[in-house]
Amino acid sequence: MTPDSDKRQLLQQLRIDRSQREETSGGHRKGWLAAGIAAAVIAGAAALLLVRNSAIEVSEATAVAASAASAPAAILQATGYVTAEREATVSSEIPGELSRVSVQEGEYVRRGQVLAQLEDATQRAALEQADAQLAAARAQLRQYQVQLAQAERNFGRDQALIGQHLVSEQDFETARTQAATLAAQVKTQRRQVQLAQAGVQAAQVQEDYTIVRAPFSGVVVDKAAQLGEMISPIFGGGGFDAAGIATIVDMRSLEVDVDVNEAYIHRVRAGQQAVAVLDAYPDWKIPGHVIAIVPTANKSKATVKVRVAFDRLDPRILPDMGVRVSFLRGAAKQAAAAARPLPAGTVWVPASAVVQRGGRAVVFVVHGDIAREQSVTPGASAGGLRAVQGIAGGTAVVQSPPGRLGDGGRIVVKSDQG
Repeated sequence: MTPDSDKRQLLQQLRIDRSQREETSGGHRKGWLAAGIAAAVIAGAAALLLVRNSAIEVSEATAVAASAASAPAAILQATGYVTAEREATVSSEIPGELSRVSVQEGEYVRRGQVLAQLEDATQRAALEQADAQLAAARAQLRQYQVQLAQAERNFGRDQALIGQHLVSEQDFETARTQAATLAAQVKTQRRQVQLAQAGVQAAQVQEDYTIVRAPFSGVVVDKAAQLGEMISPIFGGGGFDAAGIATIVDMRSLEVDVDVNEAYIHRVRAGQQAVAVLDAYPDWKIPGHVIAIVPTANKSKATVKVRVAFDRLDPRILPDMGVRVSFLRGAAKQAAAAARPLPAGTVWVPASAVVQRGGRAVVFVVHGDIAREQSVTPGASAGGLRAVQGIAGGTAVVQSPPGRLGDGGRIVVKSDQG
């Protein structure tokens, strides 16, 4: 039965026979009262039926499989290499022969850990000599201090006796001079002790230079010197061939350096989101962002260097790996969603199509002129889209379903839907 036929039938029931006017006045009252109640009930039922059968105008969209969905567009691509912001080739402070090498390539070392040691016989001998000189200076100081104490006592006695004319003026002057001389010698010897202490410290520093320690925590990526080899902190100097012992990289400081054509550098800005793809792992997308645009251009290549940071590091990322970087248009969440792998069976729908009904995330699937409520599992958002699971690619869904739309509700799809 159509809505129009329902309305005609209800209106027929509302008509009142003219013959009722010939009834008695008491019958008139009862008849009109009964007719009024019946009319109110029928009108309410008719209104309910009309509301229930009225169609809601909606727009529809098609769910697209995640593999074919459009993620945030890349506005520029560039190639470069993985680099380390903290990388150092460690050498000794002084030239010498390696007597011990304590690390191997690939080993993780902590800041201050011993990497190698030079032959230190000369430095140890110099340190022992400095220690001996300090001991001798201190002994000499103690001797002068004892002599000074005795001279001061002698001078004190002569000073008490000079008024009684029990000592001569000459003896008194001699005692005073001797006390003053010894006081000066004590002062000088204290300086000699300080000088000897400085000598010990200098010898200790030279001894410490024979021990090579890690300047920061990282991974040894290259071991350049071997046991028994002569090394020097000066590159290519004299007969010292090796200038470094090992190269350490702080893996927490890995980033990407790319060269961007200067004609397109205006498309890049600090903080912009990006996706990096290593040549070694072409199917692995790593989210990142621009650290800085180096404010200088390479005139021979007509490029500008751009530093890009990884949003998350991974042991598979290694220094000097080739990498391709896509600079994205859009917000951080969109870029992250573009780089994040999605589960199988995921489709993209307009974010407005996902609504809450009864504490559940649902979409309304279009079946002709009927909307069917379908529970889904929502995921990441990207560029106005929402990743969901629970429907298949190609499914038509209602965009921005109104609150009065329920499961099984009648709909009319707009002809100008996006």
